[in-house]
Amino acid sequence: MAGARYSRQLLVLGGGGRRLREAAVLVGGLRGVGAQAAAALVLAGARRVVLHESGAAPGGVQFLQGERGVGRNRAEVSQQLLAALNPDVEVSVHPGELSEEFLAAFQVVLLTESPLEEQLRIGDICHAKGICFIVADAKGLAGQLFCDFGEHFVVRDPVEGDPLCATVQHVSQGNPGIVTCAGADKNRGHRFSDGDLVMFSGVEGMVELNSSEPCPVHVLDAFRLEIGDTSAFSPYRGGGRISEVRPRQERSYEPLRRALAMPRIQTRSSTELLRSRTLHAAFWALHAFRQQRGRLPQPRAPEDAERVLELARELGSALGPLDEDVVRAFASVSAGELCPVASFMGALAAQEAMKAITGKFLPLEQWFYFDALECLAVEGAAGLMPEDCAPRGSRYDGQIAVFGADFQEELGHQKYFVVGAGAIGCELLKNFAMMGLAAGPGGDITVTDMDTIARSNLHRQLLFREADVGKPKAEVAAAAVRLINPDIKVTAHQAQLGPGTEKLFGSTFFRRLDGAVSALDTLTARAYLESCCIRSRTALLDTGTEGAKGNVLAMVPPLSQQLEPGSDPADGSFPLCTLRFFPCAIEHTLQWARDEFEGLFQLPAESVNRFLGELPEELPRWEGLVVPEQVRRSLQERPRDWGDCVRWARRHWQLRYHNSIAQLLHDVPPSHESSPGVPFWSGDRRCPHPLTFDISNDTHLAYVEAAAHLLAHTYRLPSCGDRVATRDVLCHTVLPPFVPKDGRYVPTVEGVEEVEEALEPGQLLELVQELARWKRELGGGTEAMDPIHYDKDDDLHLSFITAASNLRAENYSIPPADRLTSQRIAGRIVPAIITTTAAVAALACLEVYKLVWRCRDLRCYRNSNLFLSECLLFRIQPLPAPTYRYWGKEWSCWDRLEVRAIGEDGQALTVRELLAWLQEEHGWTVTKLLRGSTMLYDGEEEEEMRARQQAQRLSDGVERCAEPRQLELQYVCAGDELEDACPPLLCTLP
Repeated sequence: MAGARYSRQLLVLGGGGRRLREAAVLVGGLRGVGAQAAAALVLAGARRVVLHESGAAPGGVQFLQGERGVGRNRAEVSQQLLAALNPDVEVSVHPGELSEEFLAAFQVVLLTESPLEEQLRIGDICHAKGICFIVADAKGLAGQLFCDFGEHFVVRDPVEGDPLCATVQHVSQGNPGIVTCAGADKNRGHRFSDGDLVMFSGVEGMVELNSSEPCPVHVLDAFRLEIGDTSAFSPYRGGGRISEVRPRQERSYEPLRRALAMPRIQTRSSTELLRSRTLHAAFWALHAFRQQRGRLPQPRAPEDAERVLELARELGSALGPLDEDVVRAFASVSAGELCPVASFMGALAAQEAMKAITGKFLPLEQWFYFDALECLAVEGAAGLMPEDCAPRGSRYDGQIAVFGADFQEELGHQKYFVVGAGAIGCELLKNFAMMGLAAGPGGDITVTDMDTIARSNLHRQLLFREADVGKPKAEVAAAAVRLINPDIKVTAHQAQLGPGTEKLFGSTFFRRLDGAVSALDTLTARAYLESCCIRSRTALLDTGTEGAKGNVLAMVPPLSQQLEPGSDPADGSFPLCTLRFFPCAIEHTLQWARDEFEGLFQLPAESVNRFLGELPEELPRWEGLVVPEQVRRSLQERPRDWGDCVRWARRHWQLRYHNSIAQLLHDVPPSHESSPGVPFWSGDRRCPHPLTFDISNDTHLAYVEAAAHLLAHTYRLPSCGDRVATRDVLCHTVLPPFVPKDGRYVPTVEGVEEVEEALEPGQLLELVQELARWKRELGGGTEAMDPIHYDKDDDLHLSFITAASNLRAENYSIPPADRLTSQRIAGRIVPAIITTTAAVAALACLEVYKLVWRCRDLRCYRNSNLFLSECLLFRIQPLPAPTYRYWGKEWSCWDRLEVRAIGEDGQALTVRELLAWLQEEHGWTVTKLLRGSTMLYDGEEEEEMRARQQAQRLSDGVERCAEPRQLELQYVCAGDELEDACPPLLCTLP
């Protein structure tokens, strides 16, 4: 079961993910940053996480302590809750000093929000002993991250995702040689870049390539690459695969003591470098201020901010000019503690710790700075005074120190909609609870998610535990955040947002919201949510992750542009002829295996059940009965015991991996030419070869066992886990030799339809009698079989898919895929990891602050794109709402025409009345009026038809509901051929 827990994470970290289970990590400091980092490392499955903290926990600092932890040692309070996150991880507390001897037991030491003196002392020890050392800190609206992984740190795999590969179609003899190739999706070609190192395998003819060293490529176009000199190689005949080689990299790091004075800061531009150097000096000055005064600067105290600036000038003199306004802003709120900033920095620190352990991805080199000081520029925040931000003895004092007490009260009144309670949704809800969103009078958070909790969710969905598997996500998440903050108001629904739930989440619901956050994993659902928010002009934060990548998009009516619907990614579908006859990539064989699974264990069972349900009771009425092929086969192959299931699986193995391939080669021999001199089996048509069953071959046996177990399940027969018994059945199973048939067909790129053989009358009678017996056995019932729907996390299902695909790949000399890769491709799984989801949720919550301020300056908002594999963050201002002109007036994309479409009689307006209103109000003569795809009025119709159209009411054909209904209509006006798009027309019906 451990594999199910970490399956999505392993898709991100690869083989390095398994090294986490051997690692010991020390986390020093259990305030907000440390709590987030420790939780991420525990969820990720580090073998041992040791907590160290000398302070007691004040209220509201971090999400692990709860109400009962106030006043107790933070590490001790956190230990129990962290241990409950993952039973695989040993979580303990070290109450003593961090001595050199004690530190030697760890691969990674992570200090959070600790004094500079302690950082320097421990940094020296770790650098000398080769222990990876990380410092993370968050103060107010800014964060700091530092990494020292020693002088010779090896990055095993610097890049996210699987190595690139493509199918070779031709290689020229020349200097340079030109390789023509195609990816799994042949229309998109390869995805190599100039300088990538590649190796070849399976090339026929030009076999010298198969044993050559990795060589760099030069990209000519989407389908052609240049390689080295091939002029002396043998002529290319066919086949082959070109694969990316990722060499290891070595990095060298300076210890903290040296890196502090001469920092290497990871930035993208000179502007960012100036800001990061300024923050570097500001954090350094803050340590000095605290050492001098014994405290942090008072919130919004100008004299304290000026003293921090003086210290920054002195300590950072070697860094060049500083942005003094940034230092002042930083210092003025540095006493504050914000959950989103702490969560973001904790997530980044945990990801760097995972890099140190796994060797996966490029580590930070060496400093990273983050700030959201733009939050202080919003109207209302800029003019706060010290008394506004003074502590109130509240769990929110850290937030009040930044934004003031009035803002905290406003947070409590908010009404938000969180769509999705998965990984991002859990982090959002946890942050909202810590922020106090909807924790006051009138506040409410509505969360909806149709799914239940699966074991594969547990490594990244923070609010769920092993005992919650199978329970509704939204309900469990809501209960969990109430434990974090009992004042928060959360309403949970197990419903899918869409047209079918408009009565629950209709226009009235959306109009009462202060904002919505999308934590969805499908583009269809996200597009629907966007349309609801656009129609109701509700602010929306759209979030998403894929592996170590994440993004946040802010849609702020009426300031920003509306979100564009995303395009569907490749759905894994391939031409039928490719799957049946010409696979050339593992993606093809995996899709073929998925189709096999459905065709063997789902569709036949559904057909039998459906057919039995429609079967007449009296035998005379069975005359002329047409029995579907799937039902016939299911009856003819119906097993009676485990031995029958094994024999069926063995026959099916022979059919798929020997007989069908032998028949194909009989129809189209290896020497066949599609035209004179042009071999049929060339390019992306790989010539297959039949397999011979070998009981000692693990893949052969795995296929038979998985197929037999699945068949037994569909027929409700007991399975047998005794491999010896299965082998005995196989040893005594004798199959007739295969004899190919003549005159079948020659497959082409278009594919063919196979002709089903008709049954003789006697055979049909036997089949009908067997159906009657089967129905009597069921006592007149119709559920004779159990259809199996493919579950990407089911071990048995995955065993069948992996074996079936790899056997098919062996038929066509395609390199096989391991179990994890097969699971990802066949299940179309999006890789996921806790660090990315936590960081993205934190960035979204920073935008919530601005929405709560009702900020009307678009320059204060940020869209974010995050790349944790390189510790890169891009934050840019959303694009402004576009405008257009229609009939001499400028309109925003958020403008619309609104009409209360209710007549004096209380009935909905007629089409004629609406057309008259548009003419009188705007002077527009409407020639066409549509509701979706329904034409309500067409000025080009005959007069009689136009009269009928104008007489109908706008409510005709619209379903009645409890709340006022809104129609969005489209229209075309006479003479608007040269105009821009017209504003939408919203009609409120009775």
